[in-house]
Amino acid sequence: MDLKKTALGIELGSTRIKAVLIDENHIPVASGDHEWENRLVNGVWTYSMDAIHQGLRDCYANLKKDVREKFGEELTTVGAIGVSAMMHGYLPFDKDMNQLAEFRTWRNTITGQAAEELTRLFGFNIPQRWSIAHLYQAILNGEEHLPRLAHLTTLAGYIHYELTGRHVMGVGEAAGMFPIDSAKNDYDQRMVDLFDALTEFKGYSWKLRDVLPEVLTAGENAGMLTASGALFLDPTGALVPGIPVAPCEGDAGTGMAATNSVRVGTGNVSAGTSDFAMVVVDKPLGVHREIDMVTTPSGAPVAMVHCNNCTSDINAWVGLFADFAASAGFKMDRGDLFTLLFKKAMEGDPDCGGLLSFNYFSGEGVTDLDEGRPLFVRTPDARVTLANFMRTHLLSALATLKIGLDILTGEEKVRIDKLYGHGGFFKTPGVGQTMLSAAAGVPVSVMETAGEGGPYGMALLAAYMIWKKPGEALDDYLESRVFASARSTTLMADASDVDGFNTFLETYKKALPVERLAAQVL
Repeated sequence: MDLKKTALGIELGSTRIKAVLIDENHIPVASGDHEWENRLVNGVWTYSMDAIHQGLRDCYANLKKDVREKFGEELTTVGAIGVSAMMHGYLPFDKDMNQLAEFRTWRNTITGQAAEELTRLFGFNIPQRWSIAHLYQAILNGEEHLPRLAHLTTLAGYIHYELTGRHVMGVGEAAGMFPIDSAKNDYDQRMVDLFDALTEFKGYSWKLRDVLPEVLTAGENAGMLTASGALFLDPTGALVPGIPVAPCEGDAGTGMAATNSVRVGTGNVSAGTSDFAMVVVDKPLGVHREIDMVTTPSGAPVAMVHCNNCTSDINAWVGLFADFAASAGFKMDRGDLFTLLFKKAMEGDPDCGGLLSFNYFSGEGVTDLDEGRPLFVRTPDARVTLANFMRTHLLSALATLKIGLDILTGEEKVRIDKLYGHGGFFKTPGVGQTMLSAAAGVPVSVMETAGEGGPYGMALLAAYMIWKKPGEALDDYLESRVFASARSTTLMADASDVDGFNTFLETYKKALPVERLAAQVL
């Protein structure tokens, strides 16, 4: 294998760090991963810097091992590298890149006052997880580190800096920090000026643009792998510096690339620890707390319905069933158990037979909850079967997303003809697809590469940077050179499944006060 004719994508997701190496035909040829989990420390969802560094290196070491086993050679170079991570959050540094506060992830719902005030000031929805909401909340809290702030970035932006020494990021990732002007592919200057005027009385030596990363679009060179960056990723010293590095992107942008959903009118749903729907639009939308306006990696406006919670509660219940199976003497592979239980959900009643669950491990912006409590309830006469139980949790994982999609299609009249699904929720063939189709009421397609997800999308963005033709747009590159012969499956849920989901959702919305009370008393 000619290593210089490969592209490497790395994504730091919520529960897994994964690296995917693709060849010049855009086919995944090797991968590596590392499992991790966020921690709730002093009321803040976070990952330690040690966990970030060690996890990234372990992931890369596993990729090297895969290359060695498959091709009999050492991974010393690639054609290009791209790094992605879960979007948003708060990572502040001083001028010497000393970390000033704990990493506050997207999962936190501790910026309610800031998000509300900024949304009102900008006339633009600022969700709680956005970096600017975290920054302004820190200002409102009077946090002592702010006078020393020199660089504010995201997890992907931080890793990119360690690899290249440059404070830059892709426009899609930047759109999760601060609103973007898609006509200029840069931060919205009107809103920048409003923020600077709002915080001027604090007397900080910095203004907003001083601390935010520079914005780049897909295809631009975002630096080269430095000698220290090569050792940061591969402490063995085998990786050589000088490799071009693509603009880092968020998991939303890589999901769009991985599903060929960057052209106007296309849409995709990423479903794992969190779930979110992305629909590329061609018109301004009204201000809705439930809908974020971000961009594609090329800067086109995207309506995003983001939900903090998706599969964590499912994972917990599968763990319980694994415990039971082991206690009964039937130790099962965890992957096989997921497949068995997901398939069982297909046998359940379309409306789940009177069972109901809320999958809220953390707060949820779409339904205006600052805290979450996983909750399972049922009526006394409910049909309590394993099939209904599992179906309940699968529908619950999509219910909040459906509430946001209904605003997009109902109030804003955004047309969605088909969605592409990717992420762990779709790993069992046909099941996640059917459930999402029932929720959205449209066909859902899953590509053969959907299991590779975000890191594959980041590898494609890295490949686009070095292999695109002059003037070749990202959407054309993906359509003609990556996905022209891609294999996928498309499913449309039966009318009974669609009706059943709607019945389930009505009960779900009526029962939201129960979830709210649970967060107060438990």
